[in-house]
Amino acid sequence: MAKIHWSRPICKEPGNYVAWPTIVRTADGELLVVFSGDRDEHVCPYGKTELIRSSDAGETWTAPVVINNSPLDDRDAGLLQLSNGELVMSTFTVTTIDQLDYYREMLAQGISGARWTAEQVDSWERHCGKVMPETRERWTGAWTRRSTDGGHSWEPHVDSIVSAPHGPAQAADGSLVYVGTAVHEGRQAVLCAESQDDARSWQVVGTVAYIDDYRDRYTLSEPHVIEVEGDGLLCLMRTDGSELGLFGCRSADRGRTWSAPEATGMVAFDNPPYVLRLADGRLLCTYGRRLAPFGERACISEDEGRTWLVDDEIVLCDSVDTDMGYPATAEISPGELLSVYYQRHQPGEKVSINATRWSLS
Repeated sequence: MAKIHWSRPICKEPGNYVAWPTIVRTADGELLVVFSGDRDEHVCPYGKTELIRSSDAGETWTAPVVINNSPLDDRDAGLLQLSNGELVMSTFTVTTIDQLDYYREMLAQGISGARWTAEQVDSWERHCGKVMPETRERWTGAWTRRSTDGGHSWEPHVDSIVSAPHGPAQAADGSLVYVGTAVHEGRQAVLCAESQDDARSWQVVGTVAYIDDYRDRYTLSEPHVIEVEGDGLLCLMRTDGSELGLFGCRSADRGRTWSAPEATGMVAFDNPPYVLRLADGRLLCTYGRRLAPFGERACISEDEGRTWLVDDEIVLCDSVDTDMGYPATAEISPGELLSVYYQRHQPGEKVSINATRWSLS
């Protein structure tokens, strides 16, 4: 059983689109949330990584501060506090210019999901035309940045090779594990990368799955990883094109080899997972559901992620439409939780960063 205390926006940027958050509770009890803000739409050239803070368990929040502003679109932001107190922020960048014809075609066909206008697409094209090809080549990719002062300043970008919405995890031995998507040997893949120097560099250590091996059934993407049972790793992944929802696989050799992906029973539907170990030792997975009824969901595992209590799925918050999700959760105190996500607060508004404060019985 769970009790929902409140659900409300914690960061709105009137007229702007803000999305894809990750939350961290620091060792001193401060809550930090990073996300992509100052945007026109779900896809546009202008995204920046922004950060907000709360020192009162999520009741109030600071105004957003830009912490990452590359020449391209800075998208999904992950955040991790290391055991030494340092922070690692993750993001990935894309250029919009190669997708402009797609957006115009959607408008021409009257596709209901096309929330942008022809004027917006024209302005994006003008903006992209000012970005030199060598700049696009330099900045397109997946990145991590480190902070040693609580997120007030950040070291230069490091190529993380892989990308996933909520970033890497830290193992008990101090190493960082990052399961994400990338091109490997000319094929789209879910890869496992590792850092032995606190995110100053990354190396690929294993292949979780080649995405085209599963395309006739579903598309794997946007994973999250957590350490389980000593040296074991559990990876949960989003699937598109299937109502089977989240898939999971495991590694017993620090990410070098992985079991085949299997359905978990959690029906996230076109949304990624975020996995957290609770103070009581159980695993919590939060995810969005873009299948009616839309909204943010949570599920518990009592056996290190081998099975999930899907019959006791927790409804955190409903959503008015499918442009929503990507929830991440912090445990404020044992059994007391705060989940952040993005969705539209009121019909007609652009999406904002929202939160649900809740507790486990």
